[in-house]
Amino acid sequence: MTKRKFVFILIATIFIILGIITLGSNFITEIMWFKSTGYLNVFLSSLSFRLIVRFVSIIVFFIFVYFNLVFAGRRLSSVLSFKNRAGLINDFLSKLMKGRSIKLFFLGISLFVAIIFTSFTSSYWLTVQRYLHSFKFDVVEPLFNKDVGFYMFKLPFLEGAYQFAMTMIIVTLVLVVILYIVTFVEKGLKAWINILAQEKQVITLLALLLAVRAYGYRLSMYNLVYSPRGVAFGASYTDVHAVIPGLKVMTILVAILAALLMANFIMKRPRMILWTLSAMIIASIVLQGIYPSLIQQLQVAPNEFVKEEPYLKANIDLTLKAYNLDKVERKEFPLKDKVDKEAILESPTVKNLRMWDYRPLQLTYNQLQRIRPYYNFPQVDVDRYTINGQLRQVMMSARELDYTRIPAGGGTWVNRRMQYTHGYGVVMSPTNSATSEGLPNYFIKNIPPVSNDTALKIDKPGIYFGELTNEYVIVNTKTAELDYPSGESNVYTEYDGDGGIPLNFWSRLLFAIRFGDFKMLISSNFKPDSKIMFDRNILTMVTKIAPFISFDTDPYPVIANKKIYWIIDGYTSTDRYPYSEPLQGINYIRNSVKAVIDAYNGSINFYISDDTDPIIKSYNDIFKGMFKPLSEMDEQIRTHIRYPEDLFLTQAEVYTRYHMEDTKVFYNKEDSWQIPDEVYGSERQKMEPYYTILQLPGEQEPEFVLMLPFTPATIENMRAWMAARSDGENYGKLVLYLFPKDTTVYGPMQVEARMNQDSQISQQLTLWDQRGSKVIRGNLLVLPINNSILYVRPIFIQGEQSQLPELARVIVAYGEQVAMGRTFEEAFEEIFNETPKKETTPQIPEGELPETNAVKRAN
Repeated sequence: MTKRKFVFILIATIFIILGIITLGSNFITEIMWFKSTGYLNVFLSSLSFRLIVRFVSIIVFFIFVYFNLVFAGRRLSSVLSFKNRAGLINDFLSKLMKGRSIKLFFLGISLFVAIIFTSFTSSYWLTVQRYLHSFKFDVVEPLFNKDVGFYMFKLPFLEGAYQFAMTMIIVTLVLVVILYIVTFVEKGLKAWINILAQEKQVITLLALLLAVRAYGYRLSMYNLVYSPRGVAFGASYTDVHAVIPGLKVMTILVAILAALLMANFIMKRPRMILWTLSAMIIASIVLQGIYPSLIQQLQVAPNEFVKEEPYLKANIDLTLKAYNLDKVERKEFPLKDKVDKEAILESPTVKNLRMWDYRPLQLTYNQLQRIRPYYNFPQVDVDRYTINGQLRQVMMSARELDYTRIPAGGGTWVNRRMQYTHGYGVVMSPTNSATSEGLPNYFIKNIPPVSNDTALKIDKPGIYFGELTNEYVIVNTKTAELDYPSGESNVYTEYDGDGGIPLNFWSRLLFAIRFGDFKMLISSNFKPDSKIMFDRNILTMVTKIAPFISFDTDPYPVIANKKIYWIIDGYTSTDRYPYSEPLQGINYIRNSVKAVIDAYNGSINFYISDDTDPIIKSYNDIFKGMFKPLSEMDEQIRTHIRYPEDLFLTQAEVYTRYHMEDTKVFYNKEDSWQIPDEVYGSERQKMEPYYTILQLPGEQEPEFVLMLPFTPATIENMRAWMAARSDGENYGKLVLYLFPKDTTVYGPMQVEARMNQDSQISQQLTLWDQRGSKVIRGNLLVLPINNSILYVRPIFIQGEQSQLPELARVIVAYGEQVAMGRTFEEAFEEIFNETPKKETTPQIPEGELPETNAVKRAN
């Protein structure tokens, strides 16, 4: 062996060993992570399912290919003699066809192609499991009268099996043909064709291929329930009366051709096969292309609605069921001409009025409550708490450690991994009040968290698992962890929770390899009870454990049992619901899962929030013990679950069209709605759903709802509003309130126009915008209160050099009246003041900054 060859082998060996070690360390540390979360069985089950599906597919593929190659080899060796034939190929073939060599050769080829061509099957593990653990939807589609569960659970498996069978037969056929061609290499093309046409094995494989293809045509019929051809998604008139008959004819022709291929062994009439093959090709062109086009143009287009009405009805019915909109409770909103001012002011909605917009409030939190530059409030969420015996709507944000903001002096390995380990506490403020300087009042503030209500006390404010916890840390080391800053010094702590993975020398070695960080091996800061925490971003955690669930990108923190928890909504979705209109790649969705994560310990629990969903039933059957019923959720946490905004927005988007259940109205788009626009800052944008505490018409108690108004597609009057309920037994219910058609109710953009047309308001806002400050128009709230509609908009002022928006004014609109005041009450009283307003030009004394005080109700 030459020196160069030795060096090459040595280097290759080293790389192979390093690759095995790296993969092995990743795999073992993943097992450690899943074990620490309590979901190792889910990981191992998923892995074993993948391996079983792949192994079974390899075995089936291998056996089919191998026995076909062995049969072809025996056939050829019995009819051919390589004796006295010159050439390297003939010498090779003569040796290969003898004894054990040919079997070993075929064994290797069969195993190789089986491994290569079954690589896609491992991704079908969940499809196979869902097929084995399928449930009925108790909804029957009208075309083939099959339960929707067939399309969700069984049809994907049958399509996967069809793809597997076609791949296996085609690969085998190609290998067998190649074997014959190589064997008869000295003969010409015409001789090859004659030999192959008379070879029973080749003909049998072709017949089998055609038989499977005939089954493929049958599967294609089922897929017509997803056809986009007609006026609405799903099978149309043309699909039913042209495409399906064509597919049936093609199924018969292909089956006949397969039978003729087999019968030709006896009949010896190859021309009949050619005629059938030609007829199949011509039929495919005519029946799958020309004929459907003619039907569409000559029968459907001249009388489209009459032809498509039954299929349009199926689309409407099944779309509503797929998006859970068939259960929307529709009511008339009882508008009153006369307003009871005192009743409005005393209503729970006004007492919990959402004056703060989450966007300027996030800037305010980060300016006033960040305390140190390495903390960050990534988002602000809306929730409700019972404080001092009253239901209060609040805005809340978690103070997380932002590793991108750690000062340069604190960026050493020890500080980054062992000292800066966690965020600390939350900030909470009521939605309806501000200080005299236009800043938030606080229910919870500062470090450590300070609150006047014992219900908001937090014993474990450390946030080791959150939205910004994207780096690994090591706790319980000789280096004390920064707990929180206190004046000019810091308070340190040692982690005493259950989260993390214990470290010893071998686990440190594995993690050092995984992270490419060998300081873990040489550091002297470790103790016997040291633990590592990695992959502790809460979205990463739930996605790793349950990749088959789609999780909301907006987790929100809650305070319960004197601890901080995160709640993340999980969705089951698919694009396989028959006839249902797709939206953003899906046509079925349910909020079937609530994930709860302890911010201190990292413990995760998955709860089934919609036990009527067959998909979550299937997952619950596959992964036994993974999901818990919602009734087992801690009661304090359960009071904070809310209807998710992403789901509601999806449903609202669909409902803008599918509230029209009359097929003729739907076809003509006579009553199409839209989600209205609003102005935020100075930009026009789609209105976002918003949470509020509301006493729905006819209900006795206020409740926490998510709501959104609708306007007609062509005009901007408000037509209806929808509310998603979040409390108690009403959780998940949707209510739609329709305004009387003979009454004009202003929509959001019409109210925007009235605000802009009010001379006092427009002049004041323009003046502020020109005096070294920026006016931020907060989100416009449409509030149904006591059978009246009020529009409320907060106005924030922000200095050009400041990131501190202040709540300066409140604009209130009712009917034709618009007023702006320092408080809601002031603007409200001005609207209903019988004395007409005087037209005045707002002025600011020379040299003074705009006034930004906004005196609000006390807590």
